[in-house]
Amino acid sequence: MEVTIMEIIENMNERVKKFSFFDVKLIQGMVISAALVIVKLIPQILDISVWWFVALFVICALKPCYVFYIKK
Repeated sequence: MEVTIMEIIENMNERVKKFSFFDVKLIQGMVISAALVIVKLIPQILDISVWWFVALFVICALKPCYVFYIKK
């Protein structure tokens, strides 16, 4: 049986719809904790220019802001 990428994405979307607000916040905490561990293990990451972090923030914020403010 061959599974297509679209079937996998649809299946994942159905699973994500089951998440509550609390589940999403727990995932955010998990990602922040993982980022802190990475920074502790590789402190040279902090030597990167702050503008790279600002650019990453803006890139990551584009889609959620579009969905929240513009998409009908």
